[in-house]
Amino acid sequence: MDIRPLTEDFAVAPQIAPDEIAEIKALGYASILCNRPDGEELGQPDYAAIEAAAKAEGMQIAWVPIVSGMVTEEAMTDFATALDEMPKPILAYCRSGTRCTMLWTIARHGDLPEAELIERTSNAGYDMSGLLRQLQAR
Repeated sequence: MDIRPLTEDFAVAPQIAPDEIAEIKALGYASILCNRPDGEELGQPDYAAIEAAAKAEGMQIAWVPIVSGMVTEEAMTDFATALDEMPKPILAYCRSGTRCTMLWTIARHGDLPEAELIERTSNAGYDMSGLLRQLQAR
């Protein structure tokens, strides 16, 4: 499992499996946030399987599926709400972790200095500099 913390309360990961949920809980995560739509890739576990495993472990879980490159305002609102309201720490996952990192960066833009956003995402292995340039241009 490739978990990459962005803060003490939020980390991202590539696709997780139902049989990894107990380990995720043992690592101290209280919530799981899925940003991947079902059926995106052959063989990927459906959200329902992840949800059942998380609930069996007593974890909170939310699904804000984002089609790659198509972030709606509603999805951004749902993501930000989950980020603020779910028990911490939260593990968010998608295919590679990039989508989750992008959503976190958008949600925290304006709350955290851009240099900190760049540092946190870069330390996790994700380059959000292009996204931040787009956000600056708004």
